[in-house]
Amino acid sequence: MSVTGPVTVRSFAKINLGLRIGAAREDGFHELLTVYQTIGLHDVIRVSVGRGRGIEIRCADPRVPRDESNTCFRIVEEALRALRAKGRVVVEIEKRLPVQGGLGGASSNGVAALLGLERALRKSLAPVERLRIAAEVGSDLPLFLVGGTVLGVGRGETVYPLQDLPAMGCVVVAPQVGVSTPKAFAEWDRRMLGTGGAALAASSPRTEKRAELRSAGQPRAAVPTQVQLGGADELTVPTPSDRMIELGRALSGWLSEAYSGAPFRRGRAENPLLALVRTGIENDFEQVVFPEYPELSEVKRALLRAGARYASLSGSGSALYGLFGSRTHAAEGAAQLRSEGWAAQATATLTRRSYWRRIVAG
Repeated sequence: MSVTGPVTVRSFAKINLGLRIGAAREDGFHELLTVYQTIGLHDVIRVSVGRGRGIEIRCADPRVPRDESNTCFRIVEEALRALRAKGRVVVEIEKRLPVQGGLGGASSNGVAALLGLERALRKSLAPVERLRIAAEVGSDLPLFLVGGTVLGVGRGETVYPLQDLPAMGCVVVAPQVGVSTPKAFAEWDRRMLGTGGAALAASSPRTEKRAELRSAGQPRAAVPTQVQLGGADELTVPTPSDRMIELGRALSGWLSEAYSGAPFRRGRAENPLLALVRTGIENDFEQVVFPEYPELSEVKRALLRAGARYASLSGSGSALYGLFGSRTHAAEGAAQLRSEGWAAQATATLTRRSYWRRIVAG
C-alpha cells in the first residue's frame, strides 16, 4: 500500500438546545431528548495511511488518550474492518475545543477521523453502515454525520435532521473545570429516585461502572426508543417521563410551525432558533451540575448580562453558550465577557450546508 495523506478534516463542536433526561434503561443508558446544533468552533484532525499495520493516535494535549479508549482509535478500527482495508493509520488530533466541555469534541473527532480515513483510502462506507458504526462507538457520534440542527432521541444516538435554520451568533465560555458525565448522571438518578434503595443503587459501583461505559459510548444491545413526540410514552419513572412529554410537545409545536413555513414568513425578523428557545427548553444537567460547580451558574448569568437571548449548559458541561441576535452582538458579548475574566469565544451556529461545505479543510 502506498502512503496517502494526510487528509485534514475540521471536527466541529455541538451545543444542546435543551436536554431532557428520562428513565434509566436496562442497558445502563438513559432515555434522552435533545436538539443538537453544530457550531463553528472546531478541532483539526489529520489522517494518513501507510504501509504496515496498526493505529496510532497523536495529540499534544496530555488529557487526550492515545490508546484503544480513544474514540478515533475505536472508529478507525471498526471502519477498517468494515471496509476490508489494511494499513498503518495515523490520526493526529489538534485540540482547540475543551476536553470534558460538553461540546462533543471526542465524538466529533471520531467522525472526522472516519471521514478522513475514507478519503485517505479512497473507499466509502454506505451511509447506513457509517451511521451504524458511529452509533456503536458512541451516543453523540451520529449527529456529526448529519450536521446542522438535529433531533436526538434514544440515548442520543438516534438522530433526525431538522429543517435547516438560519445561522445566528453564539458565544461559548469554557471554564477551567471538567465535569464528569457519569457522575452527573448518577447525581441525577439520586435526585430523581429519592433517598431510598433506588438511590443507593444509583450510586453503587455497578451503576457507576455502567455510567462509565455509557459515557465512553460502548456498544449496547438495541432497545426500542420509547419517546413519542407530542404523545404519551411508557417510561418507568413518572417525573422524568412527564418532563420528556412536556418537551416533546413543545418541540412538536415548534416543528409543526417550522415545517408549515410560519417562522419563515417574509418580513419576520425573529430567527426560528429563538422561537425554539421560547418554548421553555432547558438542560436537565444544570440541576445537578450548577450546585456542584457554582461558577458555571455565574457564567450563565454573565452570558445573559452580556446580551445573550438564551444561555445554557451544553451537554453535561462544563462549557456554556449564549445565543445572540447577530454575529456582531455575539462578538461584543464575547469581548465583554473576556473583560470580566471569562474565556469566551464568539462563533456562529452552522447550518447543515455550511457544516458539510467547511468540514474538509482546504
